[in-house]
Amino acid sequence: MVGVESAAADEIVSDPAATAVEHDSSVFRPDPAYDEAEYDVEAQLEIYGGKSAFPTPRPMIEAGRELYTAGPFTEAGTFLGRLNPTYNQFYVYGDWRSALAFNDNGAAEVGQVATRLNLDFDYRFTATERIHWFIGPLDGQGEFTRCEFFGDDAPNNDPDRECDLQLDGNLDALFFEGDGGAIYSGLSGRYSSIDVPFSFGLMPLLFQNGIWIEDAFTGAAVAIPALNSPSLDISNMDFTFFAGIDKVTNPGILDNDGLAADHNVNIYGAATFIEAMQGYWEAGIAYLDGESGLDDQSFANATLAFSKRYRAWLSNSSRVVYSFAQNRDDNAQQTADGVIVLIENSLITRKPSTWVPYLNLFAGLDRPQSAARAGAAGGILKNTGINFETDGLTNFPKLDDTGQNTAGGALGVEYLFALNRQLVVEAAAFQVIDGENEVGRSARGDEYALGMRYQFPLNEAWILRADAMHGWRMEDENLAGARFEIRRKF
Repeated sequence: MVGVESAAADEIVSDPAATAVEHDSSVFRPDPAYDEAEYDVEAQLEIYGGKSAFPTPRPMIEAGRELYTAGPFTEAGTFLGRLNPTYNQFYVYGDWRSALAFNDNGAAEVGQVATRLNLDFDYRFTATERIHWFIGPLDGQGEFTRCEFFGDDAPNNDPDRECDLQLDGNLDALFFEGDGGAIYSGLSGRYSSIDVPFSFGLMPLLFQNGIWIEDAFTGAAVAIPALNSPSLDISNMDFTFFAGIDKVTNPGILDNDGLAADHNVNIYGAATFIEAMQGYWEAGIAYLDGESGLDDQSFANATLAFSKRYRAWLSNSSRVVYSFAQNRDDNAQQTADGVIVLIENSLITRKPSTWVPYLNLFAGLDRPQSAARAGAAGGILKNTGINFETDGLTNFPKLDDTGQNTAGGALGVEYLFALNRQLVVEAAAFQVIDGENEVGRSARGDEYALGMRYQFPLNEAWILRADAMHGWRMEDENLAGARFEIRRKF
């Protein structure tokens, strides 16, 4: 429309630069009619690229309101207030993994079949509040149910050791999760302008993709999310504060048996995530407090990371983890002192979603540690490459993953075909850094490895995976492994 009608003057007021044109009714036609055409379902799907609903596995148990289902929903309750409606959802889900593997870890050469079952129990009663717990009924003391029946070090002559049934009913996680803002709204009847997510109990925490923290401990955490600062060009920012008082695991604090202490360590810390400078900043500070004779192993831990995509050819994440302030009695060997730099790079190719070459590098001085790291989580180099990662099932061989007085990296390529299969081929290596603290390092000499991983879904619930690696260690026995795994998701 070239003008605006003035109610006061009852006349058309238009821009002098506009030109009035006569109305031409021939340019307006009725909508097309398809009364004679037969509806074609396939043709309609092709409008959206041939997409259709994708089948997904359902939880083992699904009671109350279903997971990811269409409405209409039954009317919610108001037990916690009209503004925090309640309903009942109870799910049991997880996965069942079984693998056939032949592993040569240098000291032992064993062929085996192993299995593990992961069960998550989730009871949700509002959109933000839930109780969650987790068990692994087929594992115990870090071992999984297995039969070792071939290989030079298999217990073939000891029938009692050929098969080992590990039954474990202990809870590996049990925590409550909620949002203070939603609870306040329900109880007060007034909308809250802030969100205050929190959790407490035996809860898993993961920061920086598990590099800084990957552990489940008894404690509490609270976050202040969704902050921003136009003046500082910060589009999104959050802060998380946490404390753990039991089952805090860190390889830098050892018990009297030389194992990572599990009950006499506390952790207090804070972490932040900031979107700024066209990238993502992550930072954290924590204090590990040893008790009951472990006081001299207490130490502080800090981290800083920045991730960014540079133009249209490189994605980069650079991280630093620094362990400091440990003061051992009687000049004992320190277990948490040092710094590690981790650099992750991936090239952006003409097929950025399916063809991903990568080069990850690291350099560790002295004995750097994560803030908290469960034994099953692997070492601080877990994300550097597949040759630094075990399988959490058969003790698949890997290069030394501590990063203690070593420098190296992994060069590889990931190909995802049509997003329905994954192939990873990688070469990895590191060399030891000689110096006055070389006695305390984990690796005795330089190590090199070639590795491959291939996995694809048989359907929406079953996944098949194969891994192979060979490692050369200059001061230890070489490594080799091959495994086939079938995984059922539910």
